[in-house]
Amino acid sequence: MIVRPDRGADHLAEYSTIAGNTIGYGATGGELFLRGRTGERFCVRNSGALVVSEGVGDHGCEYMTGGTAVVLGETGRNFAAGMSGGVAYVIDLDRDNVNSGNLEAIEALSDTDKAWLHDVVRRHFEETGSTVAEKLLADWDAAAARFSKIIPTTYKAVLAAKDAAELAGLSESETTEKMMEAASHG
Repeated sequence: MIVRPDRGADHLAEYSTIAGNTIGYGATGGELFLRGRTGERFCVRNSGALVVSEGVGDHGCEYMTGGTAVVLGETGRNFAAGMSGGVAYVIDLDRDNVNSGNLEAIEALSDTDKAWLHDVVRRHFEETGSTVAEKLLADWDAAAARFSKIIPTTYKAVLAAKDAAELAGLSESETTEKMMEAASHG
């Protein structure tokens, strides 16, 4: 789904709210590209969707269990509270706005992350005409360095166990067992 202002709109989308509170709440799949800001409780309980916004209000990614959130602007307070899964990529992250329970989950982007994120930002630009995305793509190396990745440590351990089990050729049940072990050890 793509949400953007009318092409004839005379305001700057990145400073305007394009979608209200609770957008992406409980999403289980799909993709949502939003040219503009969103209200409070962005991607709460997201468990499988990719959602891109140009800024979010308070309580973004609260209780998120899966999926991916990309924030190309400011976040409000209490970001990632209770986030147990999924990944959030945030530009110019203000750590004071991140819920203290997930401060250890903040990390720099890997080269794989940068390549994946470049593709998402490019698609956001193509789908919405976003001037924010266009500026980021114009100097991607500098832009990529401005992003932080938030991935809960237990979720990261579970994904690593899954990848290792699949690489080792384990069965689905053995892979699940390895993932459960990783989750219990956090």
